[in-house]
Amino acid sequence: MTAAEISERVAQLKQERNAVILVHNYQIPEVQDLADYLGDSLGLSQQAAETDAEVIVFCGVHFMAQTAKLICPEKTVLMPEPGAGCPMADMVTAEALVDFKAEHPGAPVVTYVNSTAEVKAESDICCTSANSVRVVESLDVERIIFVPDHFLGTWTQAQVPDTEFILWGGFCPTHARITPELVAEARAKYPDAAFVCHPECRPEVTAIADAVLSTGGMVKFARETQTREVILGTEEGIAYRLKQENPDKEFYTLPGITCPNMKMTTAEKVLASLEQMQYPIEIEPEVSGRARSAVERMLALG
Repeated sequence: MTAAEISERVAQLKQERNAVILVHNYQIPEVQDLADYLGDSLGLSQQAAETDAEVIVFCGVHFMAQTAKLICPEKTVLMPEPGAGCPMADMVTAEALVDFKAEHPGAPVVTYVNSTAEVKAESDICCTSANSVRVVESLDVERIIFVPDHFLGTWTQAQVPDTEFILWGGFCPTHARITPELVAEARAKYPDAAFVCHPECRPEVTAIADAVLSTGGMVKFARETQTREVILGTEEGIAYRLKQENPDKEFYTLPGITCPNMKMTTAEKVLASLEQMQYPIEIEPEVSGRARSAVERMLALG
């Protein structure tokens, strides 16, 4: 089928199924083009909570679809590519977090949404890269446990210096590949460009950025900045959206900064998911209630 035929068939099935397609900013262009809502983890979580659709087709990685299911347990959440995981999320388990909490009694657990439902269930509150500072400030405590991303945790702690962070050692392999040397090469090539990066990047990279932003923040920055050129310190997929929305500006990606899991979903898989109602997300009841509470505490902050 052609892209146009797939799009037409997807639109027909969405109406028949009362479905909505949520797509992360890192997805490939053909999937972004099918989106009813395109966004970052926080925006997608909020959209999942607000939608009246009976079916959510989630184009991202597994923890994102799980989060949508936690927020909307009565809805059917489909993941077109069930094999799309997140290496960072796999760097902490619920059992390991229970042991870690026992080593630091009394410290509330702030868990990045890039985590499994089982880990969220052992957490006090979740956060995203867009709201991590607000979440920590809302707790008003002297120390917290922050899992699993120690780079995001390090950046967040710099914004909330009066709070002690007990960091887990996880990280995003894609963002960890961004180095000051890569940035320097890009700046030499594009001397008039601003450099923006994701807070999952290394501290030595965030330290030299013109702005440190979630992907949702990058969308806003690209729209509002007077700078005509922007170097992107994040997964390359977002460049497609930014160029579509800002055709008068140039966006430059860094070489090799690709998440293979984010590239596994295709337009054909989205269509198959709607046609066959595959692959539904299921979460054990004893896990979902506690995990949902951690996500809902985050969403309650706005």
